[in-house]
Amino acid sequence: MSSGPAGHVARSTVRPNCETGTGAPLRTFLPTADGVSIDFVYEPGAAVYDADGSSARHPVFVVAHGFTGDVDRPHVRRVASVLARYGAVVTFSFRGHGRSGGHSTVGDREVLDLAAAVDRARSLGHARVVTVGFSMGGSVVLRHAALHPGTVDAVVSVSAPARWYYRGTAPMRRLHWMVTRPEGRLVGRYGFRTRIHRREWDPVPLSPVQAVPRIAPTPLLIVHGDRDGYFPLDHPRMLAEAAAGHGELWLEHGMGHAEHAAGDGLLTRIGDWAVARAG
Repeated sequence: MSSGPAGHVARSTVRPNCETGTGAPLRTFLPTADGVSIDFVYEPGAAVYDADGSSARHPVFVVAHGFTGDVDRPHVRRVASVLARYGAVVTFSFRGHGRSGGHSTVGDREVLDLAAAVDRARSLGHARVVTVGFSMGGSVVLRHAALHPGTVDAVVSVSAPARWYYRGTAPMRRLHWMVTRPEGRLVGRYGFRTRIHRREWDPVPLSPVQAVPRIAPTPLLIVHGDRDGYFPLDHPRMLAEAAAGHGELWLEHGMGHAEHAAGDGLLTRIGDWAVARAG
């Protein structure tokens, strides 16, 4: 399995830059704990830096995209542009996606990608970190917060599954075909710029619903649309029940699935919630 970057120059609305100073835009490749290089973009946004180089007054949002997304997708850039009104923003491409190296494990080892992005966000001077994940990324932010307690200050999970191997909707049956069949993985590679690992999970990772009880006392927000075509409402309700009163649940009327369905108004409310809850 390749662990190097999938290309030498990454295209983005953010110009590649070297880390020349606190608060400067930055695009680079980050190594994960298991040696995969991930494409990483940092934008200062509304962050205000103090004289000592810290940015204690504004959080940094680390955005975890959905399956087949990457940092250059328009819907990911739109999410980043709205959250940038509230602080700095980190976007990155999960392994196997876009210009990142490796192969997608569809939510398992992607926790290591998020951990690398969160660590870099802290190193850039931000005292408060908020993770915001969509669909697959929504499951990853839940598992990351459970497996790495105390590393983030608030967690927002949008359109996430509660349990693994769900095939109850037509979009999820198509996704399972893409992940599990050789011809499906070819479609993923050449149709969606997503390279998918051909091995099954072994062991099966901690599920999102198992992760949620471990997140407390970190503030948690679960967001889901009542017209989500991938995961019906029993998924967010299972997650909220597992939170046992700790997390907040927003069921959004008329909303579909993940980044494409998250309008600017919802993203603004998420930004308001995060700034209020992250301390």
